[in-house]
Amino acid sequence: MVVALLDQFLALLDGDPGVRKVADDPVLSAELLLLFRMILADGTVSESEMEVFRRICVESFAIPESSLDGVIDYLNDFGYETTGSQAMAMFRGLDVDRRKELAKHMADIAKADRHLAENEVRLLRRTLEILEISPVDLIPDHKTR
Repeated sequence: MVVALLDQFLALLDGDPGVRKVADDPVLSAELLLLFRMILADGTVSESEMEVFRRICVESFAIPESSLDGVIDYLNDFGYETTGSQAMAMFRGLDVDRRKELAKHMADIAKADRHLAENEVRLLRRTLEILEISPVDLIPDHKTR
């Protein structure tokens, strides 16, 4: 209880810690922007896609659930400064496991509404090429030899 109140007080003084975490990490910002672009790829934002995006933010990036609306606002406000190509280029230097995780997250979002639109498939295919990831790597429990 005291910790939660202290966190709220610090957030008022210093800004939202989840938004600050994203803003201070260009690679994380780029990754979230790419995931957000996957949500928009089919031209509609479904609740199921947003649920998957929120789950990824909380579980994979340890962004507090209370910060998610602020993170989404940040991505909307500042996302125009980074193109999809710039965002993907940031990942080339990352280890292969992180690149595979990004591709899996994108596939999870694309599948969330149970309909794979052509633009979603195209975005995922292009991303896999740029990240040098095989589609087989997206299969759960697949081990690369």
